[in-house]
Amino acid sequence: MKIQKATREYESWLGRHTALISADLRLKHQNMSAEVFPFLRATFYRWMRLWPEVVGEAAKAPAVLAVGDLHVENFGTWRDADGRLVWGINDFDEAYPLPYTLDLVRLAASAHLAIAADNLAVKNEEACEAILAGYADCLKNGGRPFVLEEQHGWLRQAATGVLRDPVHFWQKMQSLPALREPIPKGARTAIESLLPEKGLAYRLARRVAGLGSLGRRRYVALAEWRGGLVAREAKALVPSACTWVNGGKGGIYYEKIMTSAARVLDPFVQLRGCWIVRRLAPHCTRIELAAMPKERDEARLLYAMGWETANVHWGSRKAVAKVRRDLARRPGHWLHAASKEMVKATVKDWKDWRSQ
Repeated sequence: MKIQKATREYESWLGRHTALISADLRLKHQNMSAEVFPFLRATFYRWMRLWPEVVGEAAKAPAVLAVGDLHVENFGTWRDADGRLVWGINDFDEAYPLPYTLDLVRLAASAHLAIAADNLAVKNEEACEAILAGYADCLKNGGRPFVLEEQHGWLRQAATGVLRDPVHFWQKMQSLPALREPIPKGARTAIESLLPEKGLAYRLARRVAGLGSLGRRRYVALAEWRGGLVAREAKALVPSACTWVNGGKGGIYYEKIMTSAARVLDPFVQLRGCWIVRRLAPHCTRIELAAMPKERDEARLLYAMGWETANVHWGSRKAVAKVRRDLARRPGHWLHAASKEMVKATVKDWKDWRSQ
């Protein structure tokens, strides 16, 4: 099946689960044409169709509750219940029981594409080695979240770049266009449940963000509260694209994967009905590579991404021993080989998409 037909079928299926915004879907399609890395981020549904055939043996591995749509820009920071800054995987929209290798191959493939786009300055083989080393070390030593306080100073510095400055962030939030259509009752209730005070006046705005979820409804509430601005977002939640691939089998695993992982929870990320609601703040967002300082230890960053992937897989505790044994049996450079093949398949799809 060609990428164009797969996209039409997936979006038709998605539209049966939630209302879609046509203008945002058109923007998503434009972004998919622009560069191959955004194309990868926007087409997890296609990845799931291709990857078993493309990588072969690498797809045959013990299953865990996996991230699914993992890539080098699906990481961010948040504040925990004690106000500490925490770094880790930012989004679990596509969480699903999958071979543990899928998250590793997709993360490595995204690193390959980021390297090709000059957004990472390491070699492909070095990136894969760093990801695997971090993953294996975490499985061996037990999950440990990244709390950026007295430890991980290098990561705290990398994660708090100029583009995440509060002044810049709130200027961007205030420039969001006002919402002109009625907001669903469920989204409004979800947002108001997370505001700092009951009855607080707020302005509703429309936010266009993400790539995989672009086309779904997002509503942002902006309010002034005791001397400063606060923001809350509600995003429509749908089953993983894996459910589409598997003929409707499966549900929504967002809350389960968050609460079972070796993780420090963000108390402002909550599921309310068919909405996921969260706080938006300067250091409570996803981090793009372009927003990070140019001077950074990229092999160390990729090691941390591998470790954090294992933190999430630790949520499938009964499978960890099987995963470790399977990982030990795999030949050297398997991750580089599998991710290289997936990059080839993705680039081919991207070129097909651009030729439409």
